[in-house]
Amino acid sequence: MAARTGGSRRAFIAGAAATTAGALSAAGAGTARAAAEPGAAPATGRRTVAVLGGGVAGMTAAHELAERGYSVTVYERRALGGKARSMDVPGSARGGRRPLPAEHGFRFIPGIYRNLPDTLRRIPFPGNANGVWDNLVAPREMMFARSGGREDLRAPIPWPGHSPAPLTPEEIGRALTGILQTLVRLPAHETAYFVNRVLVFLTSCEERREEVWERTPWWEFTRAARMSTEYQRILAIGVTRNIVATKAEEASTRTVGTLGEAFVFNLLGRGADGPPDRILNLPTNEAWITPWETHLRSLGVEFRIGWSVEEVRCEDGRVSGVAVQEPSGARRTVTADHYVSALPVERARRTWSPALRAADPMLGRCDALRTDWMTGIQFYLTERAPLVHGHLNCIDSPWSLTAIQQAEHWPSRDFAADYGDGTAVDCLSVDVSEWDRPGILYGKTAKECTREEVAREVWAQLKASLNDTGTTALRDSALHSWFLDPGVDGLGTPHPTNEDELLIHPTGTFHNRPSAGTRVPNFFLSGDYVAVDIDLATMEGANASARAAVNALLDRDGSAADRCTVTGLHRAPELESARRHDLWRHRLGLRNVLDLG
Repeated sequence: MAARTGGSRRAFIAGAAATTAGALSAAGAGTARAAAEPGAAPATGRRTVAVLGGGVAGMTAAHELAERGYSVTVYERRALGGKARSMDVPGSARGGRRPLPAEHGFRFIPGIYRNLPDTLRRIPFPGNANGVWDNLVAPREMMFARSGGREDLRAPIPWPGHSPAPLTPEEIGRALTGILQTLVRLPAHETAYFVNRVLVFLTSCEERREEVWERTPWWEFTRAARMSTEYQRILAIGVTRNIVATKAEEASTRTVGTLGEAFVFNLLGRGADGPPDRILNLPTNEAWITPWETHLRSLGVEFRIGWSVEEVRCEDGRVSGVAVQEPSGARRTVTADHYVSALPVERARRTWSPALRAADPMLGRCDALRTDWMTGIQFYLTERAPLVHGHLNCIDSPWSLTAIQQAEHWPSRDFAADYGDGTAVDCLSVDVSEWDRPGILYGKTAKECTREEVAREVWAQLKASLNDTGTTALRDSALHSWFLDPGVDGLGTPHPTNEDELLIHPTGTFHNRPSAGTRVPNFFLSGDYVAVDIDLATMEGANASARAAVNALLDRDGSAADRCTVTGLHRAPELESARRHDLWRHRLGLRNVLDLG
Protein backbone atom coordinates (compact mmCIF):
# COMPACT_ATOMS: atom_id res chain seq x y z
CA MET A 1 0.00 0.00 0.00
CA ALA A 2 1.41 3.37 -1.03
CA ALA A 3 0.82 6.45 1.07
CA ARG A 4 1.08 10.17 0.61
CA THR A 5 4.30 11.48 2.16
CA GLY A 6 3.08 14.99 2.90
CA GLY A 7 4.01 18.36 1.43
CA SER A 8 1.88 20.72 -0.61
CA ARG A 9 0.35 19.82 -3.95
CA ARG A 10 2.28 22.71 -5.51
CA ALA A 11 5.55 21.33 -4.13
CA PHE A 12 5.20 17.90 -5.64
CA ILE A 13 4.01 19.32 -8.98
CA ALA A 14 7.16 21.44 -9.00
CA GLY A 15 9.17 18.34 -8.19
CA ALA A 16 7.50 16.46 -11.01
CA ALA A 17 8.28 19.29 -13.38
CA ALA A 18 11.94 19.25 -12.36
CA THR A 19 12.14 15.51 -12.92
CA THR A 20 10.34 15.89 -16.23
CA ALA A 21 12.80 18.47 -17.51
CA GLY A 22 15.68 16.01 -17.39
CA ALA A 23 13.57 13.23 -18.83
CA LEU A 24 12.44 15.38 -21.73
CA SER A 25 15.99 16.10 -22.83
CA ALA A 26 16.66 12.38 -23.02
CA ALA A 27 13.38 11.63 -24.78
CA GLY A 28 13.18 14.72 -26.96
CA ALA A 29 12.66 12.84 -30.18
CA GLY A 30 9.71 10.92 -28.79
CA THR A 31 8.12 14.05 -27.37
CA ALA A 32 8.55 15.93 -30.61
CA ARG A 33 6.91 13.09 -32.49
CA ALA A 34 3.97 13.13 -30.04
CA ALA A 35 3.47 16.86 -30.47
CA ALA A 36 3.53 16.65 -34.26
CA GLU A 37 1.21 13.66 -34.54
CA PRO A 38 -2.44 14.54 -35.39
CA GLY A 39 -4.65 14.01 -32.37
CA ALA A 40 -1.80 14.11 -29.86
CA ALA A 41 -1.85 16.35 -26.82
CA PRO A 42 -0.35 19.80 -27.51
CA ALA A 43 3.28 20.44 -26.63
CA THR A 44 3.36 21.97 -23.16
CA GLY A 45 6.80 20.97 -21.90
CA ARG A 46 5.11 18.36 -19.70
CA ARG A 47 5.02 14.61 -20.08
CA THR A 48 1.93 13.51 -21.98
CA VAL A 49 -0.43 10.67 -21.14
CA ALA A 50 -3.21 9.23 -23.31
CA VAL A 51 -5.96 7.72 -21.14
CA LEU A 52 -8.03 5.26 -23.16
CA GLY A 53 -11.55 5.27 -21.73
CA GLY A 54 -13.52 7.81 -19.72
CA GLY A 55 -15.27 5.71 -17.10
CA VAL A 56 -14.48 5.79 -13.39
CA ALA A 57 -11.06 4.21 -13.99
CA GLY A 58 -10.11 6.63 -16.76
CA MET A 59 -11.34 9.74 -14.99
CA THR A 60 -9.57 8.70 -11.78
CA ALA A 61 -6.29 8.18 -13.66
CA ALA A 62 -6.70 11.55 -15.36
CA HIS A 63 -7.42 13.21 -12.01
CA GLU A 64 -4.36 11.78 -10.27
CA LEU A 65 -2.03 12.48 -13.21
CA ALA A 66 -3.23 16.04 -13.74
CA GLU A 67 -2.68 16.82 -10.06
CA ARG A 68 0.92 15.66 -10.55
CA GLY A 69 1.61 17.95 -13.50
CA TYR A 70 1.05 15.61 -16.44
CA SER A 71 -0.64 16.68 -19.67
CA VAL A 72 -3.57 14.27 -19.99
CA THR A 73 -5.96 13.57 -22.85
CA VAL A 74 -8.89 11.18 -22.32
CA TYR A 75 -10.34 9.28 -25.29
CA GLU A 76 -13.92 8.11 -24.70
CA ARG A 77 -16.15 6.39 -27.24
CA ARG A 78 -19.59 7.28 -25.80
CA ALA A 79 -19.94 9.39 -22.66
CA LEU A 80 -17.91 10.16 -19.56
CA GLY A 81 -18.70 8.09 -16.49
CA GLY A 82 -19.02 4.75 -18.27
CA LYS A 83 -21.37 2.34 -16.50
CA ALA A 84 -21.57 4.79 -13.57
CA ARG A 85 -23.13 7.62 -15.57
CA SER A 86 -26.75 8.67 -15.62
CA MET A 87 -28.45 9.65 -18.85
CA ASP A 88 -31.54 11.38 -20.21
CA VAL A 89 -34.63 9.59 -21.48
CA PRO A 90 -34.90 10.91 -25.05
CA GLY A 91 -37.97 13.04 -25.79
CA SER A 92 -39.25 12.95 -22.20
CA ALA A 93 -38.86 16.64 -21.26
CA ARG A 94 -41.84 18.97 -21.33
CA GLY A 95 -42.57 22.51 -20.19
CA GLY A 96 -38.98 23.51 -19.53
CA ARG A 97 -38.28 20.53 -17.29
CA ARG A 98 -35.24 18.30 -17.46
CA PRO A 99 -35.57 14.94 -19.24
CA LEU A 100 -36.45 11.99 -17.03
CA PRO A 101 -33.23 10.64 -15.44
CA ALA A 102 -32.11 7.14 -16.37
CA GLU A 103 -29.03 4.99 -15.69
CA HIS A 104 -27.27 1.74 -16.48
CA GLY A 105 -28.04 0.69 -12.92
CA PHE A 106 -28.56 2.41 -9.60
CA ARG A 107 -25.48 3.65 -7.72
CA PHE A 108 -24.40 1.88 -4.54
CA ILE A 109 -21.41 3.26 -2.61
CA PRO A 110 -21.02 1.27 0.63
CA GLY A 111 -18.78 2.15 3.52
CA ILE A 112 -16.34 -0.62 2.55
CA TYR A 113 -15.20 1.71 -0.26
CA ARG A 114 -12.24 3.77 0.92
CA ASN A 115 -10.45 4.93 -2.24
CA LEU A 116 -13.42 6.23 -4.22
CA PRO A 117 -14.63 8.40 -1.30
CA ASP A 118 -11.20 10.05 -1.18
CA THR A 119 -11.64 11.04 -4.82
CA LEU A 120 -15.19 12.27 -4.18
CA ARG A 121 -13.88 14.57 -1.43
CA ARG A 122 -11.47 16.14 -3.93
CA ILE A 123 -14.15 17.06 -6.50
CA PRO A 124 -15.54 20.53 -5.69
CA PHE A 125 -19.32 20.90 -5.48
CA PRO A 126 -21.05 24.24 -4.78
CA GLY A 127 -21.99 24.59 -1.13
CA ASN A 128 -20.30 21.35 -0.04
CA ALA A 129 -17.37 21.48 2.37
CA ASN A 130 -16.34 17.94 1.38
CA GLY A 131 -17.08 18.20 -2.31
CA VAL A 132 -19.08 15.47 -4.01
CA TRP A 133 -18.66 13.23 -0.95
CA ASP A 134 -21.25 15.39 0.80
CA ASN A 135 -23.75 14.28 -1.86
CA LEU A 136 -23.76 10.77 -0.39
CA VAL A 137 -26.85 9.89 1.63
CA ALA A 138 -27.52 6.73 3.62
CA PRO A 139 -30.84 4.89 3.27
CA ARG A 140 -32.01 3.90 6.74
CA GLU A 141 -33.41 0.47 5.94
CA MET A 142 -33.48 -2.37 3.43
CA MET A 143 -35.82 -5.20 2.56
CA PHE A 144 -35.73 -8.79 1.34
CA ALA A 145 -38.95 -9.04 -0.67
CA ARG A 146 -40.45 -12.54 -0.70
CA SER A 147 -43.04 -13.91 -3.11
CA GLY A 148 -45.75 -16.56 -2.83
CA GLY A 149 -47.66 -14.82 -0.05
CA ARG A 150 -44.72 -14.71 2.34
CA GLU A 151 -44.09 -11.58 4.37
CA ASP A 152 -41.10 -9.49 3.37
CA LEU A 153 -38.08 -9.14 5.65
CA ARG A 154 -37.64 -5.43 6.36
CA ALA A 155 -34.68 -4.34 8.49
CA PRO A 156 -33.14 -1.07 9.66
CA ILE A 157 -29.51 -0.37 8.78
CA PRO A 158 -27.77 0.35 12.09
CA TRP A 159 -25.53 3.40 12.01
CA PRO A 160 -25.02 6.42 14.27
CA GLY A 161 -27.33 9.23 13.25
CA HIS A 162 -29.87 6.97 11.57
CA SER A 163 -33.34 7.66 12.85
CA PRO A 164 -35.52 4.55 12.85
CA ALA A 165 -38.40 4.43 10.39
CA PRO A 166 -41.80 5.11 11.98
CA LEU A 167 -43.63 1.89 12.79
CA THR A 168 -47.30 1.07 13.03
CA PRO A 169 -48.74 -2.01 14.76
CA GLU A 170 -49.45 -3.43 11.31
CA GLU A 171 -45.83 -2.96 10.19
CA ILE A 172 -44.53 -4.53 13.41
CA GLY A 173 -46.81 -7.49 12.88
CA ARG A 174 -45.68 -7.96 9.30
CA ALA A 175 -42.01 -7.71 10.29
CA LEU A 176 -42.40 -10.33 12.99
CA THR A 177 -44.33 -12.59 10.62
CA GLY A 178 -41.59 -12.36 8.01
CA ILE A 179 -38.85 -13.16 10.53
CA LEU A 180 -40.75 -16.09 12.02
CA GLN A 181 -41.64 -17.51 8.60
CA THR A 182 -37.97 -17.48 7.67
CA LEU A 183 -36.87 -18.96 11.00
CA VAL A 184 -39.38 -21.78 10.67
CA ARG A 185 -38.30 -22.63 7.13
CA LEU A 186 -34.58 -22.22 7.75
CA PRO A 187 -33.56 -25.13 10.01
CA ALA A 188 -31.47 -24.22 13.04
CA HIS A 189 -28.71 -26.66 12.14
CA GLU A 190 -28.36 -25.05 8.70
CA THR A 191 -28.04 -21.61 10.27
CA ALA A 192 -25.37 -22.94 12.61
CA TYR A 193 -23.52 -24.54 9.72
CA PHE A 194 -23.51 -21.32 7.70
CA VAL A 195 -22.16 -19.39 10.69
CA ASN A 196 -19.40 -21.99 10.93
CA ARG A 197 -18.52 -21.48 7.25
CA VAL A 198 -18.28 -17.73 7.84
CA LEU A 199 -15.90 -18.30 10.76
CA VAL A 200 -13.79 -20.68 8.69
CA PHE A 201 -13.35 -18.04 6.02
CA LEU A 202 -12.67 -15.22 8.50
CA THR A 203 -9.85 -17.22 10.11
CA SER A 204 -8.37 -18.53 6.86
CA CYS A 205 -4.91 -17.31 5.90
CA GLU A 206 -4.29 -15.59 2.56
CA GLU A 207 -2.56 -18.66 1.11
CA ARG A 208 -5.60 -20.83 1.81
CA ARG A 209 -7.88 -18.19 0.34
CA GLU A 210 -5.83 -17.91 -2.84
CA GLU A 211 -4.96 -21.58 -3.29
CA VAL A 212 -8.09 -23.33 -1.98
CA TRP A 213 -11.05 -21.00 -1.60
CA GLU A 214 -10.35 -19.25 -4.91
CA ARG A 215 -10.84 -22.62 -6.61
CA THR A 216 -13.89 -23.62 -4.55
CA PRO A 217 -17.37 -22.50 -5.68
CA TRP A 218 -19.47 -20.73 -3.04
CA TRP A 219 -22.18 -23.37 -3.62
CA GLU A 220 -19.74 -26.10 -2.64
CA PHE A 221 -18.17 -24.16 0.24
CA THR A 222 -21.59 -23.60 1.85
CA ARG A 223 -22.75 -27.17 1.01
CA ALA A 224 -25.85 -25.59 -0.53
CA ALA A 225 -26.81 -28.69 -2.53
CA ARG A 226 -27.47 -30.55 0.73
CA MET A 227 -29.50 -27.78 2.31
CA SER A 228 -33.09 -26.55 2.24
CA THR A 229 -34.51 -24.35 -0.51
CA GLU A 230 -34.66 -21.50 2.00
CA TYR A 231 -30.94 -21.82 2.73
CA GLN A 232 -30.13 -21.89 -0.98
CA ARG A 233 -32.27 -18.85 -1.82
CA ILE A 234 -31.04 -16.61 1.00
CA LEU A 235 -27.48 -17.68 1.81
CA ALA A 236 -26.20 -19.12 -1.47
CA ILE A 237 -28.04 -17.68 -4.47
CA GLY A 238 -29.23 -14.49 -2.77
CA VAL A 239 -25.72 -13.36 -1.86
CA THR A 240 -23.98 -14.16 -5.13
CA ARG A 241 -26.50 -13.46 -7.86
CA ASN A 242 -28.04 -10.33 -6.42
CA ILE A 243 -24.93 -8.68 -5.02
CA VAL A 244 -21.90 -10.01 -6.87
CA ALA A 245 -23.82 -10.62 -10.14
CA THR A 246 -22.48 -14.12 -10.56
CA LYS A 247 -23.81 -17.63 -10.01
CA ALA A 248 -23.44 -19.40 -6.68
CA GLU A 249 -22.70 -22.68 -8.46
CA GLU A 250 -19.49 -21.22 -9.95
CA ALA A 251 -18.64 -18.06 -7.97
CA SER A 252 -15.26 -18.09 -6.24
CA THR A 253 -15.53 -18.48 -2.48
CA ARG A 254 -12.60 -16.10 -2.12
CA THR A 255 -14.52 -13.35 -3.91
CA VAL A 256 -17.85 -13.87 -2.14
CA GLY A 257 -16.21 -14.36 1.25
CA THR A 258 -13.95 -11.32 0.94
CA LEU A 259 -16.91 -9.10 0.10
CA GLY A 260 -19.01 -10.59 2.90
CA GLU A 261 -16.18 -10.14 5.38
CA ALA A 262 -15.88 -6.46 4.46
CA PHE A 263 -19.61 -5.88 4.90
CA VAL A 264 -19.60 -7.58 8.31
CA PHE A 265 -16.85 -5.24 9.49
CA ASN A 266 -18.67 -2.29 7.93
CA LEU A 267 -21.81 -3.12 9.94
CA LEU A 268 -19.63 -3.26 13.04
CA GLY A 269 -18.22 0.18 12.21
CA ARG A 270 -14.72 -1.18 11.63
CA GLY A 271 -12.45 0.30 8.95
CA ALA A 272 -15.35 1.94 7.13
CA ASP A 273 -15.71 5.28 5.40
CA GLY A 274 -19.39 5.42 6.31
CA PRO A 275 -22.62 3.40 6.51
CA PRO A 276 -22.90 0.08 4.64
CA ASP A 277 -25.45 1.51 2.21
CA ARG A 278 -25.03 4.90 0.55
CA ILE A 279 -26.39 6.44 -2.62
CA LEU A 280 -26.18 9.85 -4.29
CA ASN A 281 -28.70 12.59 -3.52
CA LEU A 282 -29.14 13.45 -7.22
CA PRO A 283 -28.87 11.64 -10.55
CA THR A 284 -25.25 10.52 -10.93
CA ASN A 285 -24.22 13.04 -13.56
CA GLU A 286 -25.70 15.93 -11.60
CA ALA A 287 -24.18 14.84 -8.29
CA TRP A 288 -20.81 13.58 -9.49
CA ILE A 289 -19.81 13.04 -13.13
CA THR A 290 -20.46 16.55 -14.50
CA PRO A 291 -18.73 18.30 -11.54
CA TRP A 292 -15.84 15.86 -11.97
CA GLU A 293 -15.50 16.70 -15.66
CA THR A 294 -15.57 20.40 -14.82
CA HIS A 295 -12.86 19.97 -12.21
CA LEU A 296 -10.64 17.90 -14.48
CA ARG A 297 -10.91 20.48 -17.25
CA SER A 298 -9.83 23.12 -14.73
CA LEU A 299 -6.72 20.98 -14.09
CA GLY A 300 -5.96 21.00 -17.82
CA VAL A 301 -7.33 17.57 -18.79
CA GLU A 302 -8.56 17.41 -22.38
CA PHE A 303 -11.40 15.14 -23.46
CA ARG A 304 -12.00 13.57 -26.86
CA ILE A 305 -15.59 12.37 -26.65
CA GLY A 306 -16.80 10.14 -29.47
CA TRP A 307 -13.29 8.89 -30.23
CA SER A 308 -13.16 5.10 -30.38
CA VAL A 309 -9.96 3.21 -29.56
CA GLU A 310 -9.25 0.56 -32.20
CA GLU A 311 -5.72 -0.73 -31.61
CA VAL A 312 -2.82 -0.17 -29.24
CA ARG A 313 0.29 -0.60 -31.39
CA CYS A 314 3.64 -1.79 -30.14
CA GLU A 315 7.11 -1.46 -31.66
CA ASP A 316 10.42 -2.44 -30.10
CA GLY A 317 8.70 -3.40 -26.87
CA ARG A 318 6.98 -0.01 -26.36
CA VAL A 319 3.60 1.37 -27.32
CA SER A 320 4.21 3.45 -30.45
CA GLY A 321 0.71 4.86 -30.83
CA VAL A 322 -2.99 4.15 -30.65
CA ALA A 323 -5.24 3.84 -33.69
CA VAL A 324 -8.50 5.69 -33.06
CA GLN A 325 -11.61 6.61 -34.99
CA GLU A 326 -12.90 10.17 -34.68
CA PRO A 327 -16.61 11.04 -34.46
CA SER A 328 -16.45 11.97 -38.15
CA GLY A 329 -15.34 8.45 -39.01
CA ALA A 330 -11.80 9.52 -39.86
CA ARG A 331 -9.03 7.28 -38.57
CA ARG A 332 -5.72 8.45 -37.16
CA THR A 333 -2.95 7.49 -34.77
CA VAL A 334 -2.49 9.37 -31.50
CA THR A 335 0.74 9.32 -29.54
CA ALA A 336 1.91 10.26 -26.07
CA ASP A 337 4.74 9.50 -23.67
CA HIS A 338 2.59 7.08 -21.68
CA TYR A 339 -0.69 5.21 -22.22
CA VAL A 340 -3.23 4.10 -19.62
CA SER A 341 -5.77 1.59 -20.89
CA ALA A 342 -8.95 2.23 -18.87
CA LEU A 343 -11.43 0.39 -21.06
CA PRO A 344 -13.62 -2.45 -19.75
CA VAL A 345 -11.83 -5.75 -20.14
CA GLU A 346 -14.09 -7.06 -22.89
CA ARG A 347 -13.22 -4.00 -25.01
CA ALA A 348 -9.64 -3.49 -23.84
CA ARG A 349 -8.43 -6.93 -24.89
CA ARG A 350 -9.80 -6.39 -28.41
CA THR A 351 -7.54 -3.35 -28.77
CA TRP A 352 -4.32 -5.09 -27.77
CA SER A 353 -2.28 -5.76 -30.92
CA PRO A 354 -0.43 -9.07 -31.38
CA ALA A 355 2.88 -7.28 -30.83
CA LEU A 356 1.62 -5.81 -27.54
CA ARG A 357 0.41 -9.19 -26.36
CA ALA A 358 3.76 -10.73 -27.27
CA ALA A 359 5.54 -8.08 -25.20
CA ASP A 360 3.66 -9.12 -22.04
CA PRO A 361 2.09 -12.60 -21.80
CA MET A 362 0.06 -11.37 -18.82
CA LEU A 363 -2.28 -9.68 -21.29
CA GLY A 364 -3.16 -13.02 -22.85
CA ARG A 365 -4.43 -14.32 -19.50
CA CYS A 366 -7.11 -11.63 -19.59
CA ASP A 367 -8.83 -13.60 -22.35
CA ALA A 368 -9.88 -16.06 -19.64
CA LEU A 369 -11.74 -13.36 -17.69
CA ARG A 370 -15.50 -13.65 -18.07
CA THR A 371 -18.26 -11.08 -18.20
CA ASP A 372 -22.03 -11.40 -17.84
CA TRP A 373 -25.13 -9.24 -18.01
CA MET A 374 -26.32 -7.04 -15.15
CA THR A 375 -28.44 -4.26 -16.59
CA GLY A 376 -30.83 -1.64 -15.31
CA ILE A 377 -34.38 -0.66 -16.17
CA GLN A 378 -36.26 2.32 -14.71
CA PHE A 379 -40.01 2.54 -14.11
CA TYR A 380 -41.47 6.04 -13.76
CA LEU A 381 -44.50 6.24 -11.48
CA THR A 382 -47.36 8.73 -11.21
CA GLU A 383 -47.73 7.91 -7.51
CA ARG A 384 -45.09 7.07 -4.95
CA ALA A 385 -45.26 3.40 -4.02
CA PRO A 386 -45.38 2.44 -0.30
CA LEU A 387 -42.05 0.62 -0.38
CA VAL A 388 -39.02 0.41 1.90
CA HIS A 389 -36.94 3.55 2.47
CA GLY A 390 -33.90 2.07 0.75
CA HIS A 391 -32.91 -0.91 -1.38
CA LEU A 392 -35.08 -3.96 -1.81
CA ASN A 393 -33.90 -7.37 -2.92
CA CYS A 394 -36.45 -9.65 -4.60
CA ILE A 395 -34.64 -12.83 -3.62
CA ASP A 396 -37.34 -15.14 -5.00
CA SER A 397 -37.52 -13.46 -8.43
CA PRO A 398 -36.24 -15.63 -11.31
CA TRP A 399 -34.36 -12.66 -12.75
CA SER A 400 -32.75 -11.72 -9.40
CA LEU A 401 -34.12 -8.19 -9.17
CA THR A 402 -32.85 -5.48 -6.84
CA ALA A 403 -34.36 -1.99 -6.78
CA ILE A 404 -34.66 1.36 -5.07
CA GLN A 405 -37.27 4.12 -5.26
CA GLN A 406 -35.21 7.25 -5.80
CA ALA A 407 -37.16 10.51 -5.43
CA GLU A 408 -37.21 10.54 -1.61
CA HIS A 409 -33.41 10.41 -1.62
CA TRP A 410 -33.14 13.53 -3.83
CA PRO A 411 -34.35 16.20 -1.36
CA SER A 412 -33.21 19.15 -3.49
CA ARG A 413 -35.43 18.02 -6.36
CA ASP A 414 -39.19 18.05 -6.80
CA PHE A 415 -39.34 15.13 -9.19
CA ALA A 416 -42.59 16.06 -10.94
CA ALA A 417 -41.69 19.75 -11.15
CA ASP A 418 -38.13 19.17 -12.31
CA TYR A 419 -38.30 16.15 -14.64
CA GLY A 420 -40.33 14.82 -17.53
CA ASP A 421 -43.85 16.00 -18.34
CA GLY A 422 -44.84 16.83 -14.76
CA THR A 423 -46.89 13.69 -14.10
CA ALA A 424 -44.18 11.24 -13.02
CA VAL A 425 -43.41 11.67 -9.31
CA ASP A 426 -40.80 8.93 -8.80
CA CYS A 427 -38.35 6.58 -10.45
CA LEU A 428 -38.16 2.92 -9.40
CA SER A 429 -34.69 1.89 -10.58
CA VAL A 430 -34.22 -1.87 -10.99
CA ASP A 431 -31.16 -4.01 -11.66
CA VAL A 432 -31.69 -7.27 -13.54
CA SER A 433 -28.91 -9.69 -12.58
CA GLU A 434 -30.14 -12.94 -14.18
CA TRP A 435 -30.67 -12.93 -17.96
CA ASP A 436 -30.59 -16.68 -18.64
CA ARG A 437 -33.46 -18.04 -16.54
CA PRO A 438 -37.11 -18.23 -17.70
CA GLY A 439 -39.46 -15.62 -16.25
CA ILE A 440 -42.96 -15.95 -14.84
CA LEU A 441 -44.93 -14.11 -17.52
CA TYR A 442 -43.68 -15.43 -20.85
CA GLY A 443 -41.61 -18.43 -19.75
CA LYS A 444 -38.62 -17.00 -21.64
CA THR A 445 -35.21 -15.79 -20.53
CA ALA A 446 -34.59 -12.06 -20.55
CA LYS A 447 -32.32 -12.40 -23.57
CA GLU A 448 -35.10 -14.20 -25.46
CA CYS A 449 -37.60 -11.41 -24.75
CA THR A 450 -38.08 -8.22 -26.71
CA ARG A 451 -37.43 -4.94 -24.92
CA GLU A 452 -41.18 -4.53 -24.29
CA GLU A 453 -41.42 -8.09 -22.96
CA VAL A 454 -38.47 -7.48 -20.63
CA ALA A 455 -40.24 -4.43 -19.18
CA ARG A 456 -43.52 -6.32 -18.69
CA GLU A 457 -41.73 -9.34 -17.19
CA VAL A 458 -39.71 -7.26 -14.72
CA TRP A 459 -42.85 -5.38 -13.69
CA ALA A 460 -44.66 -8.70 -13.19
CA GLN A 461 -41.83 -10.09 -11.05
CA LEU A 462 -41.76 -6.92 -8.95
CA LYS A 463 -45.50 -7.21 -8.33
CA ALA A 464 -45.12 -10.92 -7.49
CA SER A 465 -42.70 -9.95 -4.71
CA LEU A 466 -44.40 -6.77 -3.50
CA ASN A 467 -48.14 -7.30 -4.03
CA ASP A 468 -48.47 -10.83 -2.66
CA THR A 469 -49.46 -10.26 0.96
CA GLY A 470 -52.68 -8.28 0.63
CA THR A 471 -51.09 -4.88 0.00
CA THR A 472 -50.97 -3.48 -3.52
CA ALA A 473 -47.65 -1.64 -3.51
CA LEU A 474 -47.34 -1.36 -7.30
CA ARG A 475 -50.38 -0.40 -9.38
CA ASP A 476 -50.51 -0.78 -13.13
CA SER A 477 -52.43 2.50 -13.30
CA ALA A 478 -49.45 4.29 -11.70
CA LEU A 479 -46.95 3.17 -14.36
CA HIS A 480 -46.06 6.24 -16.41
CA SER A 481 -43.30 4.78 -18.61
CA TRP A 482 -40.11 2.73 -18.51
CA PHE A 483 -36.57 2.98 -19.86
CA LEU A 484 -34.20 0.05 -20.52
CA ASP A 485 -30.45 0.58 -20.78
CA PRO A 486 -29.71 1.42 -24.45
CA GLY A 487 -26.50 -0.62 -24.28
CA VAL A 488 -28.66 -3.74 -24.66
CA ASP A 489 -29.47 -4.52 -28.28
CA GLY A 490 -30.96 -7.35 -30.31
CA LEU A 491 -33.22 -8.66 -27.55
CA GLY A 492 -35.60 -11.29 -28.83
CA THR A 493 -33.20 -12.26 -31.64
CA PRO A 494 -30.73 -15.17 -31.74
CA HIS A 495 -27.82 -12.82 -31.05
CA PRO A 496 -28.56 -10.23 -28.32
CA THR A 497 -25.68 -7.96 -27.33
CA ASN A 498 -24.82 -5.86 -24.30
CA GLU A 499 -22.24 -3.08 -24.50
CA ASP A 500 -21.93 -2.87 -20.73
CA GLU A 501 -21.33 -6.36 -19.40
CA LEU A 502 -19.95 -6.84 -15.91
CA LEU A 503 -16.89 -8.83 -14.90
CA ILE A 504 -17.91 -11.94 -12.98
CA HIS A 505 -15.86 -14.11 -10.67
CA PRO A 506 -16.04 -17.84 -11.31
CA THR A 507 -13.37 -19.95 -9.65
CA GLY A 508 -9.84 -19.20 -10.79
CA THR A 509 -10.55 -15.61 -11.86
CA PHE A 510 -8.16 -14.16 -9.29
CA HIS A 511 -5.17 -15.84 -10.94
CA ASN A 512 -5.95 -14.28 -14.34
CA ARG A 513 -6.39 -10.69 -13.18
CA PRO A 514 -3.47 -8.54 -14.42
CA SER A 515 -1.42 -6.02 -12.48
CA ALA A 516 -1.63 -2.30 -13.25
CA GLY A 517 1.96 -2.18 -14.46
CA THR A 518 2.92 -4.22 -17.51
CA ARG A 519 6.21 -5.32 -19.05
CA VAL A 520 5.68 -2.64 -21.68
CA PRO A 521 7.39 0.35 -20.04
CA ASN A 522 4.92 3.02 -21.23
CA PHE A 523 1.68 1.01 -21.01
CA PHE A 524 -0.50 0.64 -17.90
CA LEU A 525 -3.82 -1.01 -17.07
CA SER A 526 -6.72 0.47 -15.15
CA GLY A 527 -10.19 -0.99 -14.67
CA ASP A 528 -12.23 -3.14 -12.34
CA TYR A 529 -10.63 -6.29 -13.80
CA VAL A 530 -7.14 -5.28 -12.64
CA ALA A 531 -5.83 -6.99 -9.49
CA VAL A 532 -6.50 -4.82 -6.43
CA ASP A 533 -7.52 -5.61 -2.87
CA ILE A 534 -11.27 -5.52 -3.56
CA ASP A 535 -11.77 -8.64 -5.67
CA LEU A 536 -14.98 -7.48 -7.30
CA ALA A 537 -16.16 -5.54 -10.34
CA THR A 538 -16.91 -2.23 -8.64
CA MET A 539 -16.34 1.52 -8.93
CA GLU A 540 -13.99 1.09 -5.96
CA GLY A 541 -11.96 -1.46 -7.89
CA ALA A 542 -11.83 0.84 -10.92
CA ASN A 543 -10.68 3.74 -8.73
CA ALA A 544 -8.07 1.72 -6.82
CA SER A 545 -6.65 0.23 -10.02
CA ALA A 546 -6.30 3.69 -11.57
CA ARG A 547 -4.31 4.81 -8.53
CA ALA A 548 -2.11 1.72 -8.88
CA ALA A 549 -1.60 2.45 -12.60
CA VAL A 550 -0.58 6.04 -11.86
CA ASN A 551 1.87 4.86 -9.19
CA ALA A 552 3.42 2.41 -11.67
CA LEU A 553 3.70 5.21 -14.23
CA LEU A 554 5.34 7.54 -11.71
CA ASP A 555 7.83 4.80 -10.81
CA ARG A 556 8.71 4.24 -14.46
CA ASP A 557 9.10 7.98 -14.98
CA GLY A 558 11.29 8.40 -11.92
CA SER A 559 8.90 11.09 -10.76
CA ALA A 560 9.39 12.87 -7.44
CA ALA A 561 5.63 13.39 -7.07
CA ASP A 562 3.80 11.83 -4.13
CA ARG A 563 2.38 8.41 -4.89
CA CYS A 564 -1.38 7.86 -4.80
CA THR A 565 -2.78 6.42 -1.62
CA VAL A 566 -4.21 2.95 -2.25
CA THR A 567 -6.19 1.75 0.76
CA GLY A 568 -7.06 -1.92 1.10
CA LEU A 569 -10.09 -3.52 2.70
CA HIS A 570 -10.16 -3.59 6.49
CA ARG A 571 -8.42 -6.51 8.15
CA ALA A 572 -9.37 -7.17 11.77
CA PRO A 573 -6.18 -7.29 13.85
CA GLU A 574 -7.93 -9.55 16.39
CA LEU A 575 -8.02 -12.33 13.79
CA GLU A 576 -4.36 -12.18 12.81
CA SER A 577 -3.24 -14.80 15.33
CA ALA A 578 -5.91 -17.21 14.07
CA ARG A 579 -4.77 -16.59 10.48
CA ARG A 580 -1.13 -17.20 11.40
CA HIS A 581 -2.17 -20.47 12.99
CA ASP A 582 -4.12 -21.36 9.86
CA LEU A 583 -1.09 -20.61 7.69
CA TRP A 584 0.86 -23.22 9.64
CA ARG A 585 -1.97 -25.76 9.25
CA HIS A 586 -2.41 -24.98 5.54
CA ARG A 587 1.26 -25.56 4.79
CA LEU A 588 1.03 -28.88 6.60
CA GLY A 589 -1.93 -29.85 4.43
CA LEU A 590 -4.45 -29.60 7.29
CA ARG A 591 -7.92 -28.06 7.29
CA ASN A 592 -8.72 -24.83 9.08
CA VAL A 593 -9.12 -25.70 12.75
CA LEU A 594 -12.81 -24.62 12.67
CA ASP A 595 -13.64 -26.47 9.45
CA LEU A 596 -16.30 -29.10 10.12
CA GLY A 597 -16.20 -30.30 6.53
